[in-house]
Amino acid sequence: MDGDARFIAHVDMDAFYASVELLRYPELRGRPLVVGGRRRSAPDESGGTPFPALRDYKGRGVITTATYEARAFGVHSGMALMKAAKLAPDALVLPADFDEYRRYSRMFKDAVRAVAPHGGAEEAWARARELARSIQRAVRETTALSCSIGIAPNKLLAKIASELEKPGGLTVLREDDIAARIWPLPVRKINGVGPKAAARLETLGIRTIGELAGADPMLLVERFGGKHGAWMHEAANGRDDRPVVTHSEPKLISRETTFEDDLHPERDRAALSRIFTELCERVAADLERKGYAGRTIGLKLRYDNFKTVTRDRTLEEPTRDAAAIRRAAGECLKRVPLGRRIRLLGVRVGALTKSAAEQAPRGA
Repeated sequence: MDGDARFIAHVDMDAFYASVELLRYPELRGRPLVVGGRRRSAPDESGGTPFPALRDYKGRGVITTATYEARAFGVHSGMALMKAAKLAPDALVLPADFDEYRRYSRMFKDAVRAVAPHGGAEEAWARARELARSIQRAVRETTALSCSIGIAPNKLLAKIASELEKPGGLTVLREDDIAARIWPLPVRKINGVGPKAAARLETLGIRTIGELAGADPMLLVERFGGKHGAWMHEAANGRDDRPVVTHSEPKLISRETTFEDDLHPERDRAALSRIFTELCERVAADLERKGYAGRTIGLKLRYDNFKTVTRDRTLEEPTRDAAAIRRAAGECLKRVPLGRRIRLLGVRVGALTKSAAEQAPRGA
């Protein structure tokens, strides 16, 4: 197999957001920390820890990520902070700083690109491992962060392998290793098998990837449909022929925020207006940084009863101007009912094109 194999490395940053925060607050290393909740505020100038313990948190925020010390208590990304407080009351809550995470993400990707090959002759397994170590060193030297890497013949297996020896791990997975390393894992470890599918599989007596691999393909097709059922059986057997795509054009760029407390359209009008303008400005900055402009401006609202509404407006010409985005989004706002309190507000720009400056030939 080795002569014809392709080698795919999946690089997974270890507790990425939390690790970035620990660069800023190294004195917190070793403590259980979660990232989520309110937006960042100024640090405590008294010299004390500026962050509350989970037991003191009040609000509807969710965990964006958590350090491994916090995960040991059973908390995880997507969990409500109030629920996490019951599991790890002493864990500290750090607010997210997505601008900083994006900056480190660009640094990390640049470090990987400088080392990773793009096409060319196939490497031997030993060379693939050596290359992965080089990527880990480059990421560490550039960002001071650690990453875990899985090397396998395809994307699906590489993704699973990257999670087997976290943090800072390097797992080389051959096809001969699937039975011993992959099949004992729960079916949820397959990217694309969610909680609902896992629950339905459990009713069939299928809990592990190995049990899924040995299931009757026709039964899976009957219960999950032709496409998804067949895919699950292929995935469980480690088969995945998808190509590696290193770049794709975004379809839209958006920003949204969930409020700690529901805001009333009338009584909290000033606050809503300020947040609305900030979202438009941040979307415009994202478009500017990425070199895009867009014609379709969209609004997203979620009410206190969890009903979500969206509205769009298409402009004659693409834009990335914050004021133009704000005007168009404001027109969308006039077309939605405003009789209930609001828990989420979002702005998006779609129908993207590269801006004229980005499209112009170099030196023009």
